Amino acid sequence: MPAGSRPAGSVSRMPQDPGIPEPAPDAEPAPPRARPVRWRWVRTVDDQLFGVVARAQPDTPEELRRRQVRSAVVLGVGAAGLAASLRLDHASPWFPYAALAVALLWAAGAWWSGRLHLGRILVDGRLERPIVQPILLGLLLVALFVAGAHLTALVPALAQQVRDVLGFAQAGSVALLTVTTLLSGIAEELFFRGGLYAAIPPPHQVWATTGLYVAATVLTGNVMLAFAAAVLGLVTGLQRRATGGVLAPILTHVTWSLAMLHLLPRLF
Repeated sequence: MPAGSRPAGSVSRMPQDPGIPEPAPDAEPAPPRARPVRWRWVRTVDDQLFGVVARAQPDTPEELRRRQVRSAVVLGVGAAGLAASLRLDHASPWFPYAALAVALLWAAGAWWSGRLHLGRILVDGRLERPIVQPILLGLLLVALFVAGAHLTALVPALAQQVRDVLGFAQAGSVALLTVTTLLSGIAEELFFRGGLYAAIPPPHQVWATTGLYVAATVLTGNVMLAFAAAVLGLVTGLQRRATGGVLAPILTHVTWSLAMLHLLPRLF
């Protein structure tokens, strides 16, 4: 065979770069790269309710007992203060300050009970602080309550209960009531889904804190407030169980309460 010639039917082959190894003939194909998921916050809204993140630092028996005693004291005093503040006359200039005093009591009780945690949520395999998801959930609650308000307005007795609460918003300074509502929402969650929740042994924390939250609200004598407390308490209790902290309940509560403060007066 002449030099430089090759047999008929043979295929020429480019020389392999010695720096790049030739793949084995039976090698598995490389998996496709994962595409970024859009709307990740919307997709994980339900995870803050049902995707439980384990807590790594449980209380000792001594810490649990101390939480229980201190939380019981604060719950009794705070419930009495809440009832007294909402029984003031609508035109009373003392209502915002009474509400702030109750908020301070809840917050102090949460701090007194022991350490609290902000909590985390699992998003795409990573633990993150729940921020956007609780706000979206709060807005969803707002939509549900606004829809329910249209039905409530058709029942005179229930509509009057709502007007009794809104009387404080219509008689006082809107700016001051906005600040009061914001601080009250934060303080209530610090205590009810913070210190009080941690004082109750599992697996009864969600139902127990919701029931105690409703009981504290019932003392105000307003049925609609008690109903709102039941719904909000259950949702934020599930958030507390899932995330292990108070950040998600706080953001949902203040989103809901601030929106209702400014929307309900337009409906009643």
